[in-house]
Amino acid sequence: MWGIIISIVMAIIIGIIGDALVGNDMPGGIIGSMIAGFIGAWLGPMLLGSWGPEIGGFAVVPAIIGTAIFVFLLGLISKMVRRTT
Repeated sequence: MWGIIISIVMAIIIGIIGDALVGNDMPGGIIGSMIAGFIGAWLGPMLLGSWGPEIGGFAVVPAIIGTAIFVFLLGLISKMVRRTT
């Protein structure tokens, strides 16, 4: 039970940090940050490997970088969609 709670809290924190690094507004508030954190925690270690401190099953540094990449790409796609409509 605590593992799930720690994973969710870490995903939210990682999502908020990744969003702050990029400067885009992540849609969905806390839930959007949590989803971005989980995607970043999957994407970051896949691209960069699993290194640095690990909390709640997340390699923190690659997860933050992966989240920043995801939020950046999401922002680019969002701007492209808004521009075409």
